[in-house]
Amino acid sequence: MRNFAIYVDSGANIPNDIRIARDIRVIPFHYTVEGEEYPCFSEDMPFEETAKKFYDAMRAGADAKTSLLTAEVFEEALRPAMEAGQDALVFTISSGVSGTYAQAQEAAKRLMQAYPERKVFALDSANASLGEGLIAIKAADLGDLGESAETCAEWVKQNTYKMNSYFTVEDLKYLRRTGRISRTVAIAGTLLNIKPILRADESDNAKIVACGKVRGRKKAIEAIADIFFERAFRPETDIVAISHGDCLADAEALAGILRARGVQNILIEYHDICTGSHVGPGMLGLFFWGKDRRAPLAETERVPAAAPAPHKA
Repeated sequence: MRNFAIYVDSGANIPNDIRIARDIRVIPFHYTVEGEEYPCFSEDMPFEETAKKFYDAMRAGADAKTSLLTAEVFEEALRPAMEAGQDALVFTISSGVSGTYAQAQEAAKRLMQAYPERKVFALDSANASLGEGLIAIKAADLGDLGESAETCAEWVKQNTYKMNSYFTVEDLKYLRRTGRISRTVAIAGTLLNIKPILRADESDNAKIVACGKVRGRKKAIEAIADIFFERAFRPETDIVAISHGDCLADAEALAGILRARGVQNILIEYHDICTGSHVGPGMLGLFFWGKDRRAPLAETERVPAAAPAPHKA
């Protein structure tokens, strides 16, 4: 029986049945569409409905934004665990894409001052979406085996960069809006049907970086699958997660490639809204335990540049 509480921000994307069964508590981000604010997660609404509404609004051209969680929000969420005599782990989206981790750290400091007998560990997932979620699930596994919050936090710190995430996007305009790529690159890529392959990098405050590009959606899906089989630790037994920005057919296509090569335990979930506002509808991501991201990529793990477009006379 686990003797500490686990919290995640809503970016963790953990499916409801797993979240409830593992007693993982969610602190929701909020998003704004055309001046109206909504929670990114609510106990009263299936996440599929929330996410589909969000991605439909983006497709319709709505201006969608998200905001970070404040230290005060974290404090309010964790205080019941403190009062119940529990320590806590708090997982956040990567500090390289959001200031939320710093807010969680501040909340942990304040709570331990207010409850000196309790320990609160704010943990940077160095990832997003189910990359964060799978790490939290692993911590729950360890806690259920009787490990303390402190031991689990140390394990997470030692193994965070073994969580790999690779993804592609359908429309480059969303990456352009957030400054990830230039307007010129976005236009050229759209005209040539170029699909980038992106990943969470190895830096201390992990960011999203490009690691290759291919021409066409099908090749992008195949490239992500190829990378998985180069990098995954135990593909036949470990949980593998796929997130999608309202493109379930593509998620199923990727899952089909993995299953055909022996992968059995696959989660598929709508991609979280916090980073979804940056990558847009059609985002497709794969998250799995594998080689440490801080080690150099092998040549076989590098996606080749897209072939030049055929010349027309």
